[in-house]
Amino acid sequence: MSATAMFPLNSVLLPHTPIALRIFEPRYLVMLGRMLDEEEPEFGVVLIERGHEAGGGDGRSMIGTMARIVQVEVGAEDMHLVAVGDERISVDRWLEDDPYPQAEVHALPRLEWDDALTPLRAEAERAVRRVLARAAEYGSVLWDPSTELSDDPVASAWQLAGIAPLGEFDRFRLLRSTTMGGLLRQTLDLTLDVEPLLTAPPLEDDDDQP
Repeated sequence: MSATAMFPLNSVLLPHTPIALRIFEPRYLVMLGRMLDEEEPEFGVVLIERGHEAGGGDGRSMIGTMARIVQVEVGAEDMHLVAVGDERISVDRWLEDDPYPQAEVHALPRLEWDDALTPLRAEAERAVRRVLARAAEYGSVLWDPSTELSDDPVASAWQLAGIAPLGEFDRFRLLRSTTMGGLLRQTLDLTLDVEPLLTAPPLEDDDDQP
């Protein structure tokens, strides 16, 4: 089994969703330099469960997503790239970080679409867009409530999970979904769970109180 270049991050990459990265650590600059000679450069992304992105010594999850590089800008001391999540992977074995993280991985089964899920998908989309819109009234959100989704039902389900205003460990739960119905149901339920927190008006300043 060949070694796959890996990029542990403090964020989760879901299939069919984009990610923008600034690469400045020497080990990852080496990784990208080698990759860009390939016809279809890609690397694996996993969530850092303990530790930090820079410097190594982190604790890494065993499930992640392949990231397909679609755009690269080379600077004097760094690189900026955009990648898109592809298939999900499971790590069989971590190899030595020599000079960058590598692992032996295998692809996880792709989730299959059933037209019977259309109403659930529509309900989940309404909830995600509503919570994003209401949350934007009280603070910044990562995604615009009107973000366009793919016409492909599988891609759009993952993208919907990607724009949902959730924390990284909730996104990791979504990444581990074993069925399309489970992905949509969890996206809906987790979004409804965080709605009261994200849509509550800010507390008034007590300085003006007598």
